[in-house]
Amino acid sequence: MKTFRLIVILTLSLVIALAVAQNTAQFQAHFLWFTVEMPAILLLFLTAVGGFVLGLLVALFMRGGAQSKL
Repeated sequence: MKTFRLIVILTLSLVIALAVAQNTAQFQAHFLWFTVEMPAILLLFLTAVGGFVLGLLVALFMRGGAQSKL
């Protein structure tokens, strides 16, 4: 099972790295009342990091909630 997880993590990391490397053009990102011009590579990287952090936080909160009910 650990080998499968490692393969999945490495595959997803490679896919993200390839997508980021191929998207270097500048574009405008709009969020609420902000407009920022940035390279797509930066937005993809920030999105990947944000998703990782959010997933980690959800996993930690779920683990903490399950232990407090015991």
